[in-house]
Amino acid sequence: MAEAVKTESASRPASVWGDDPLHKPQRRLTSGGLIALLFKIVLLGIIDAVTVLAVFILIGKGDWIATVALIVVVALVNFIYLRPGLLPGKYLTPGLFFLLIFQVFVIVYTGYIAFTNAGDAHNSTKEDAIAQIIRTSQDRVPDSPSYTVEVYKQADQFGLLVAEPGGQLSFGTSEEALEDVNGAPSGWEKLNLNQIIRFQDEILALNVPISDDINDGTLRTADGQSAFVYTSSLEFDESADTFTNTETGVVYVDDGRGNFRAEDGSTLTPGWRVVIGWDNFAFAFTNEQIRDPLIAVTIWTFVFAGVSTFLCFALGLFLAIVLNHPTLRGKKIYRILVILPYAFPAYLTGLVWAGMLNQEFGFINDVLLGGASIPWLADPMLARVSVLIVNMWLGYGYMFLVCTGALQSLPEDIEEAAKMDGAGAWRIFRSVKLPLLFVSVAPLLIATFAYNFNNFGVIYMLTRGNPRFPDTTLDIGATDIMITMVYKVAFGGGGGRDLGLASALSILIFIIVTIVAIVSFRQTKALEDLN
Repeated sequence: MAEAVKTESASRPASVWGDDPLHKPQRRLTSGGLIALLFKIVLLGIIDAVTVLAVFILIGKGDWIATVALIVVVALVNFIYLRPGLLPGKYLTPGLFFLLIFQVFVIVYTGYIAFTNAGDAHNSTKEDAIAQIIRTSQDRVPDSPSYTVEVYKQADQFGLLVAEPGGQLSFGTSEEALEDVNGAPSGWEKLNLNQIIRFQDEILALNVPISDDINDGTLRTADGQSAFVYTSSLEFDESADTFTNTETGVVYVDDGRGNFRAEDGSTLTPGWRVVIGWDNFAFAFTNEQIRDPLIAVTIWTFVFAGVSTFLCFALGLFLAIVLNHPTLRGKKIYRILVILPYAFPAYLTGLVWAGMLNQEFGFINDVLLGGASIPWLADPMLARVSVLIVNMWLGYGYMFLVCTGALQSLPEDIEEAAKMDGAGAWRIFRSVKLPLLFVSVAPLLIATFAYNFNNFGVIYMLTRGNPRFPDTTLDIGATDIMITMVYKVAFGGGGGRDLGLASALSILIFIIVTIVAIVSFRQTKALEDLN
C-alpha cells in the first residue's frame, strides 16, 4: 500500500504539488530578515511622517505643484519598497533620489535663477519686500505713549507681551500682529535682564505690528521694558499697489520688474524676485563693465586650462619615462617624492605658494633671488605665469601616476620590432609610445582640461583673481577665470550680489565645457583604431 502511494506521488507532475497550497514550501523569516523588515518599516514610517508634515506646510503656502509632486514621489517609494519582487528598483531608488536632488534640481534651479533678477535687492517675495520697505522707513511717533512690555523667546523667535495704557494685555511677534491675550502664550520663555542684554541685537530688530494694517505702525523696544510706536513715512495703498511718501507726496508704482519706482527713476529697496527673461544674458554681452572683463576672462580661462593641462601632462610624462627606466635604482623613493605635491591639499598649497611669492618678504625673492623685489602676484603677466607654475606643481603628480601605469601596460614586442627596423629612441617615442599612450590618456586629458576650466581653488587661494582690471568697477582681475568671476558676481565683487547674472554666466560655462568635451571625445575616436 505504501509503495502504491509512493508510486502515485512520484507519477504526479510537479505542477500538481505546486498548485496545492498545502504542499507549498513555507518561507521562514530569519532573525536578520526580521530586523531588515522592521528597519524598512520604521524608515518608511519616518519618511511618511516627514512627508505629511511637509504636505501641510506646502498646502499652507499654497504650493500645490510641489505638494502633488511630493506625494507622488513618496507613494512611489512606498510601493517599490513594500511590494516584493522589485529588487532592482530598491537599489536604484536611492541613487535616483540623490541624483535628482544634487544634480537635476541644482541644474534646473540655476537655470530658473538665470532668468530672474535675484540678488541683494531682489531676493524675496513682493509681500516681504513691502513689509521690509515699511520697517526700514519707520520713525518714532513724537507723541507716542509708552507701553510696558516683557520680552519672550521661543526657539529662535522673539515676542512682546504688551500692557496697553488701558490695562489690556496683548502679544505679538515680528510676523504676527498684536492680539489680545490673558497672559503669555504657552511655550514661550520670559527673558530676564541678563538674557535681554545677551540678545540685544535681536530685540532691537524686533518690530511688532500694531494691527493687520501695516500702515498703523509697529512697536519697538530698546531696553526690553518699554516700547513706543513707530510709523513709516511711506504709506502703502493695497488697492492701487503703490507707495506714497507722506512727506514729499512722491508716488512709487510697481514697474513690473520687481521694484517700486517713481517718475524720476528712483526706486525703493528692497525689491522682489521676478522673471526677467534673457536680460541677464543680454546684460553680460552689452554692458561694458561686465562685457570687456568677461571677454578677457574667457580667453584667459581657455589659455589657463589648456596650458595647465599641457604642462602637467608634459612634466608628468617626462618624469614617468625617466623613473620607469629599467636600470634606475631607488625608483620607489623617487616616485614617492614626485607624488608628494599631489598628496597635499590644493587650498593649503595655494596659501603656501602665495606666501613664497610675496614681493617683499617671500622666500623666492628673499632667499632664492637674493633680496629681489619681483612683483610675482602684482604684475598681470607675472601673476598669470605664477598661477600656471603653481597649478603645474599641483597637477603633475597625477599625470605622473597615470602615465607610469600607461607606459608599463604598453606591449614590449612593438618597441622591440621598432628597434629591429632601425628606429631611434625619439622615433620610437613619437611614433609608437605616444600614440598608444594617447589611447588611454586622452579621455583623462579632456577631464583634466574640464577640471582646470573650473579650477576655483588654485586661483582664489593664490591670487583671488588679482591684479584687478583698471577699466571696471567690479572686483575682476587678470588671473580670474570664469568660475571665480561667477563667484564674485554671485557673492559680492564690488557691485553687490547678483545671483541672476551669476547663474547666467554659470550656464555659459556649462555650455562651453559641454561643447569642448563633445568635440574632444569625437576627435579621440580616431585613436580607437590604434587598438
